[in-house]
Amino acid sequence: MQRLARNGGTAELLRWLSGRADGWAGIAGSDGTVLSASGTVAPHAPQPPDVPRLVADGVRALAERGALAYSHDTGAHTALLFPLYADDRGAAPLLAVVTPRPVAAGLATLLADVLMPLSLCWETEAVERKRRRVDLAESRGREAVLHLLMTGQLSIARQVAGALRPRLPDPVRVCVVECPGGSRDEVARVCAEADGGRSWIVRCPVYARHLILVMPAEEAPEGTATDEAVAALVDHCVVGVSEQVPLADTATGYRQAFHALAVAREHPARHVRFGLAPEPALVVGRAGRQWAEALLTPLLTHVPRRAQDPGSQELAATAASWLAFSSHATGHLKVHRNTLAARLKLIGELLGLDLHRLADQSALDLALRIRATPAPVCTPDPGEPARTADSAHADGTAAPAHANGAAHDLDEVLRRPAVQEWAARQLAPMTGPAGPAAEETLRAWLGCEGRLGPTAAELGISVPGARKRLTRLETVLQRSLLRPPSARYDLWLALRAQEVKP
Repeated sequence: MQRLARNGGTAELLRWLSGRADGWAGIAGSDGTVLSASGTVAPHAPQPPDVPRLVADGVRALAERGALAYSHDTGAHTALLFPLYADDRGAAPLLAVVTPRPVAAGLATLLADVLMPLSLCWETEAVERKRRRVDLAESRGREAVLHLLMTGQLSIARQVAGALRPRLPDPVRVCVVECPGGSRDEVARVCAEADGGRSWIVRCPVYARHLILVMPAEEAPEGTATDEAVAALVDHCVVGVSEQVPLADTATGYRQAFHALAVAREHPARHVRFGLAPEPALVVGRAGRQWAEALLTPLLTHVPRRAQDPGSQELAATAASWLAFSSHATGHLKVHRNTLAARLKLIGELLGLDLHRLADQSALDLALRIRATPAPVCTPDPGEPARTADSAHADGTAAPAHANGAAHDLDEVLRRPAVQEWAARQLAPMTGPAGPAAEETLRAWLGCEGRLGPTAAELGISVPGARKRLTRLETVLQRSLLRPPSARYDLWLALRAQEVKP
């Protein structure tokens, strides 16, 4: 019994008991519900009993009589019941055994002896189940806080995070850790120890091998940087880290860390920090903010027809999640793929955009990022005329945000000198010796809406060959291309800015 309790717990003890009893053994709750069981009741018997009913009747009889044990004969079988905990018989689970008659000699004594190891195993497993539920609840809570941060709902995120530890830092660096298969929990422990418990650690809801760390921007007073320490302590672990960002810009930090992770996979040290590169939302100026407002107004003012339909904020969060994670947004949003498809169809109809086109995806992504960026950083260029969101019409009504109009207005934003400078910096890594081939690959891939098969056909190479080219291009550009969040929207905007350059 002791060996079975140590090595297999309740399940092994019940399996052993059912064999010794040549019948059925299980644990029943105080209401008669069978909680765990092993074995079958004498399949060769002419009329095997209804075990769940027999056990439920026995539990009721035991409770009514207040007895220490209960035995009931059905003719061909005998049911034996013992409470697991003698000091709390009313609410205690019970050991139930159904065995063929006549009862084997010594079986009742054996059952009395097994109560102690069985009760200890059952209590230990109950504590472990509760611990797992608590861990799951905490993990889901942290995931919810991260989701709120990613959608810019900072005040609510702080309120939800108030009951958990540590406190949310501000400013932050976002770190994405890619773990070896099946080791995410262990790597989370290593991260907590390496960082001294200063970071907000979340198991990524989209990628099963990723951990997301929201770390204080300042380095620890002593010791190695967290990303370097984790890469050194965990074999085959890859780490990408963002630059310093305000807590409200956690989504930006995550994208930067994800791009750094793509570079780190090919880096000998297995950890890379994102190079300084401004967000396009920071350089679009007042005109860009007004363009984004005009484009998003139909979405942000949408009123659902039914109470159960998604509102404007939920649709905006769905669009942002889908643009960042593509089909993986179902895991991020915890919705069915049909629900996601229906929401995207509604978003496209509200905005007048074809979300199958990379151009419209890029426009929507930029508009949502501008909306999430503090307004004071968007200032006009010298000599730029002040515009309003409704200046397209002389009568003061807002211009319709349909696809062609949105693209035309976007071209005006992309002509701004600050945006032109940003675009040049994005494409600067392709000015080296491998530049022409890299640019050809990039233009073909973006022209084929980011799809590998058509890209390979356009380049006249195999699909694995196209994938290898894009993997090399990730290293050149230091951005993730093949896995979302992808830099394809920024790169499409940068190439478009070159095309409309004044």
